[in-house]
Amino acid sequence: MHLTDSHAHIYSEQFKEDRDATLQRAFEAGVQTIVMPNIDHTSIDAMLETELHYPQNCFAMMGLHPCSVGKHFERELYQVEEWLSKRPFAAVGECGIDLYWDKSFFAQQQEALRVQIDLAKRYQLPLVLHTRDAFRETADLIEEAQDGSLRGVFHCFSGTPEEAERASKLGFLLGIGGVATFKNGGLDKVLPAIDLANLLLETDCPYLAPVPHRGKRNEPAYLPLIAQRTAELLQKDVEEVVEATTRNAKALFNL
Repeated sequence: MHLTDSHAHIYSEQFKEDRDATLQRAFEAGVQTIVMPNIDHTSIDAMLETELHYPQNCFAMMGLHPCSVGKHFERELYQVEEWLSKRPFAAVGECGIDLYWDKSFFAQQQEALRVQIDLAKRYQLPLVLHTRDAFRETADLIEEAQDGSLRGVFHCFSGTPEEAERASKLGFLLGIGGVATFKNGGLDKVLPAIDLANLLLETDCPYLAPVPHRGKRNEPAYLPLIAQRTAELLQKDVEEVVEATTRNAKALFNL
């Protein structure tokens, strides 16, 4: 099977000592393609170096994470824009709104997202959206800007059936990760109603490891566990889920 991890911070410091071994485990598990979201200016070098060493497997995005939006977010966005003008990227991201940790920069997060929406339109790239405790606020801005050209994914989706439907109507996919394996994750009530054509699989490593690794460092080699649980909830063969989500990822990210 050829799986695609549509959201993995494999360049993270948490993999500094064993990145090559971690990637080898991923390849052996059938995960051949890994799409890497950027965080801010501090993550760019490590991300691009990982892509350089694994050009057939690891693909970089470019964006500004909402948790990195602060007083000087404009400087960060200038770097994002400069990089997007220099070379191809798989997507603009990850970007969005996060109201879980801190609401004091909500207005700046909204502005940063608007800028990145415009960049996605300009470079005809998909958006990878982070929406922790902020699905409605993020979806409102996407809806406001949607002219038929915007596409992308609500990454790490763990929302309601109504939110899933709204995302799909906006022309966006849903990124399904380790939460699908959690006993009280809630996706068991949502996934059965979602068309497979609207789904991507992701680990969001090193975060949100699936059961039975919950609480430990996550890695792309655990993606088959997410695929298996997704298949169970959809009442489909895992091969069908893997094939469809890989096809969806290749189409979205132009891989």
